[in-house]
Amino acid sequence: MAIWLPRLAVDRWRHAEGCERGQGADGEPYALIAETAHGLRIEAVNDAGLAAGARPGMAVADARAVCPALKVAPSDRAGDLAFLERLAVWAQRWGPWTALDPPDGLLVDISAVAHLFGGEERLLAEVQTRFIAQGLTARAAIAPTAGAAWALAHHGGGSLILAPQDSIEACLAGLPVGALRLDGEVLLVLRRLGLKRIGDLAGVGRDALKRRFRHRSPVTNPLLRMDQLLGRAPEPLLPVVRVSEALVQRGLLEPIRHSELLIRVVADLAADMARELEARGEGARRLELGLWRVDGDVVLRPLELAAATREATHIARLFAGRLDDIDAGFGIELVRMRALWAEPLAVVQKGLGAQPEDSGTSLAACMDRLTMRLGTAAVRRPVPYASHIPERAQRWQPPLEPEPVSQEELAFHARPLKLLDRAEQIAVLYATPDGHPRQFRWRGGLHEVVRVEGPERIAPEWWRERSGTRLRDYYRIEDSEGRRYWIYRAGLAGDGRGGAPDWFLQGLCS
Repeated sequence: MAIWLPRLAVDRWRHAEGCERGQGADGEPYALIAETAHGLRIEAVNDAGLAAGARPGMAVADARAVCPALKVAPSDRAGDLAFLERLAVWAQRWGPWTALDPPDGLLVDISAVAHLFGGEERLLAEVQTRFIAQGLTARAAIAPTAGAAWALAHHGGGSLILAPQDSIEACLAGLPVGALRLDGEVLLVLRRLGLKRIGDLAGVGRDALKRRFRHRSPVTNPLLRMDQLLGRAPEPLLPVVRVSEALVQRGLLEPIRHSELLIRVVADLAADMARELEARGEGARRLELGLWRVDGDVVLRPLELAAATREATHIARLFAGRLDDIDAGFGIELVRMRALWAEPLAVVQKGLGAQPEDSGTSLAACMDRLTMRLGTAAVRRPVPYASHIPERAQRWQPPLEPEPVSQEELAFHARPLKLLDRAEQIAVLYATPDGHPRQFRWRGGLHEVVRVEGPERIAPEWWRERSGTRLRDYYRIEDSEGRRYWIYRAGLAGDGRGGAPDWFLQGLCS
């Protein structure tokens, strides 16, 4: 069974906005856009945007010329793929395994299970009902092969069933060649040759097609795709495997009501969780503690960490600070801890006699404690940002958000330990307009330069700055008293972007 979600990105955006179809933000023309080599392009449009004339693939400027009221939001392909993976696990209710068909489809193996749902027709009806209940647009089809099911779901016009005794080639002959899941360039060549339907390929000899398309990739080989469609060639699929969360729990012989005993149980659970995570080679980023009371009520306490860890003492200490306001009622009889979010964390041994590192002194542990006491809105941390302009090379973000992936190509020369909040203009005496500085005046004091290192030239970011922005030449200098500074000259003499160059002091070196 093939399931196609033609509005996956828009439906997911609607879920994130918390609005129903045609209501709230979805009632206005909206488009999801992405940055491409040719500027901003539309990737998905809601119903109101389609009615206003916007289409996927259009430039944002062209779409706004047609629909001035069009609003945009950034698309998230990685988020859509992660959502599709969760749907694949959820769709295993209809078959023993499922596979992804990116970017917006699923394949479900329903061999010998359709009778459990009352037949294939009722199975397709249940699929439609389930997806409608989730607020998702879906089209499904059943066929003997994955390629035939995909073709029916995408080009069949609705929920269709192709029985094994039916001739696949005869039933699908009227579908366009796009149903063969081929590359766009190959489809263009086939259309130019007059082969617009799958049935048209039957009138062409295999040798002629083989000579024309000598490609090994399935998306560029019509013969291979045709054989997979008809079941003559195997089509291996990679099933989605459900990854169970790390979970530990303790059932108590006697219900407990006192915080001291509860903290002790939580510490034991943290040790069990640490062993479970170590066996998986992971560290926890988000944990959830569940407390089952005797009267049936459940109390949940989430915990999010700044960095992946499996330090039991640190986890127990953080949870202990969140148990003060718990109402135990008649007692707590079951305590469960789950790792809702885990990341790979290798086991590191520093030496034969080395003790395990105490995470209580690490920066991540410090942020965890501050966040627990002050809240996530009161704590920020600097993270690197992809910019070679020094004052833009870092940004502040909440402590629990993942750090951006570092890029080796953004490795610069050594930077001073302290940068001023805003570069301060200084007066500099130099031998020639392009020479090294000899003296400079800063904050009322005159400094004699005895050592100079540089220049390090940094060009402006042309995609962000104005055309008249001047380049910078940075120097590391030392004055006669041994103090070191980081200064730069903005512009060059005669560069046509202003008068004489200006000098600024931006940092203090150690």
